[in-house]
Amino acid sequence: MQLVQNPKEYDVIVMPNLYGDILSDLAAGLVGGLGLAPGANLGDEIALFEATHGSAPKYAGTNKINPMAMMLSGVMMLHHLGETYAANMLEGAIAETIREGRAVTYDMKAERNDPSAVGTSQVTDAIVARLEKARTPTTI
Repeated sequence: MQLVQNPKEYDVIVMPNLYGDILSDLAAGLVGGLGLAPGANLGDEIALFEATHGSAPKYAGTNKINPMAMMLSGVMMLHHLGETYAANMLEGAIAETIREGRAVTYDMKAERNDPSAVGTSQVTDAIVARLEKARTPTTI
């Protein structure tokens, strides 16, 4: 209960993997859901970055799942590798796509059955287009 009511009280929670997996999925709701929750496992010599929801194999090929959690995991990885510019560019493109609200999957809509929700590939295309536009020099 306290994790939901006062999440800032917790920096680290140590528990067995099974409970950690359950708790991380539940806590993802605090930041918008599994479709937005990036994940990182950091060791002394190795780091692994993944969406909190894992690979979600039952949704493979459905073009339904929000790719932003995986992309935000990539942002964390880029920061970890010292690639701050690339991380900021990707994070900015994701944030702008969310802010605009058009190219988002069903989990980010007020109503789950909103017909304006798009698929995985359309979200990805929108973010890639923003990245390409950001790196293209403009002329005055």
